[in-house]
Amino acid sequence: MRLTVFAEGGEARLGILKDGRLHDGGYFPRTSEEFGSLAEKVAAGAIEVSDRVVGTPAPALPVVPGARVICIGLNYAEHAREGGSEPPDYPALFYRVDTSLAPNRARVPVPEVSDKLDFEAELLVVIGRGGRSISESNALDHVFGYGVFNDISLRDYQRKGGQWTPGKNFDGTGIVGDEIVTPDEVPAGASGLRVRSILNGRTMQDANTDNLIFPVARSIALISEFMTLRPGDLIAMGTPSGVGYARTPPVWMKPGDEIVVEIDRIGRNSATIG
Repeated sequence: MRLTVFAEGGEARLGILKDGRLHDGGYFPRTSEEFGSLAEKVAAGAIEVSDRVVGTPAPALPVVPGARVICIGLNYAEHAREGGSEPPDYPALFYRVDTSLAPNRARVPVPEVSDKLDFEAELLVVIGRGGRSISESNALDHVFGYGVFNDISLRDYQRKGGQWTPGKNFDGTGIVGDEIVTPDEVPAGASGLRVRSILNGRTMQDANTDNLIFPVARSIALISEFMTLRPGDLIAMGTPSGVGYARTPPVWMKPGDEIVVEIDRIGRNSATIG
């Protein structure tokens, strides 16, 4: 099943893409508990749809208020090496806050304090069933679906200290695609999918999710060792090599640029800079 989230009347609504048409599935869940109920309905094939949505509505964030956004850094070996690091034995984890997120087709503000905006194409995992100490063998049962994420980063702020948090949390820099595909639409763990970023029509990153150091199931197991995952939580799976800062000379996004992220069989998102 392919789902989308769109804005109407000041609220986020769930859309169901069926036979090439968008149908209204009611309001998007407002709590983790409501998202868990939605996940159960989708798994049981019991989701109800109403009228076809007319026109092309604006995208909205498919993010439940209060959801945690857990990000994995250095999850592709070549990306680790292009930044001067060896592939890690344990994932480099950090968080994004809700104010750092923006929907598909957003305009990303260029902050006054930095012009070093960089792109990061990433697979996004949406948790449908929560839990703690989830085994790797059962981890994929906790996945509601997959989406597309652009972890736009302010590189100088990322490196101001030992933690990456400042450079990863400027307002409106994390672009979350409005479409979610359920696991039956892709290979197990979203493996074998091409991931690309395209800046002004030029392909910058081009890799495959088979190259993840910590695949989806392993990542869920490791994260749930130290925290309880909840329905609606998001896991950004890290970016491959080809980012702007590692190029000679570096490629920074500037006002007027368009950045697109695409993942095979899942979808795409885009943003305009400035």
